[in-house]
Amino acid sequence: MIPTAEAIGDPLVRNNVRVLGNPNGRPIVFSHGFGCSQEVWRHMVPFFERDYRVVLFDHVGAGGSNLAAYDHGKYDSLDGYAQDVLEIIDALGLTQAVFVGHSVSAMVGILAANRDSSRFGALVLVGPSARYVDDAEYRGGFARADIDSLLDTLDSNYLGWSATIAPLMMGNSDRPELGRELTENFCTTDPTIARHFARVTFLSDNRRDLARVSVPTLVLQSREDVIAPAPVGRYVHEQISGSQLVMLTSSGHCPNLSDPAQLARRILDFIG
Repeated sequence: MIPTAEAIGDPLVRNNVRVLGNPNGRPIVFSHGFGCSQEVWRHMVPFFERDYRVVLFDHVGAGGSNLAAYDHGKYDSLDGYAQDVLEIIDALGLTQAVFVGHSVSAMVGILAANRDSSRFGALVLVGPSARYVDDAEYRGGFARADIDSLLDTLDSNYLGWSATIAPLMMGNSDRPELGRELTENFCTTDPTIARHFARVTFLSDNRRDLARVSVPTLVLQSREDVIAPAPVGRYVHEQISGSQLVMLTSSGHCPNLSDPAQLARRILDFIG
């Protein structure tokens, strides 16, 4: 499908941007992770909409984004997603924005802020990982063979893969409804795009980008996170000068769904 001029030229259309809350408040931009959409932030919005200008959007390929705008060349690295974030911020005229990035979007936010820090007032990284694959002394949580197997399974049966991996990512086995909700989120993502995005996500290496961060940064780390375990969160924190690390009492990779009240409180404590 050939992308339309509107899909490419207007980031607010392309990325299904929604702006809620206080139009005069400080902007806070929520960016979802792989396989999700802006819907994963719906429990967070009530904590911010009175005082903040809340910006939600979908990465191209997810939720209500314009699928015609997907370009394999542009999105062959996380830089393409970072460019989208900057275009959204520019289109809305945001300054001193708080960027909340979950999972892979944490690195997207870092890339965007490193490219133009003047637009950002703070970064909040929820379950971040600069590299998922182990490398020499670095421990990302996965051997390369594990990632290759994961991607092969995703290629052959995306829906089956989603039904298996989503509950593992979510954790909280005593609350199976959370795993089902995440699975449903995965199923709304275009499978072809999801397969490409998965390779970009799980094979990326953004370790060198961490030292360049100049924006005040909060790293939020959950317990028992099989995607971004505690040592990964600590590594991100240690490599970003002046960052703060907070260990959440919630478990699993998606505290925005499993414990939104705690996540919101930690963010509000940080941005004050």
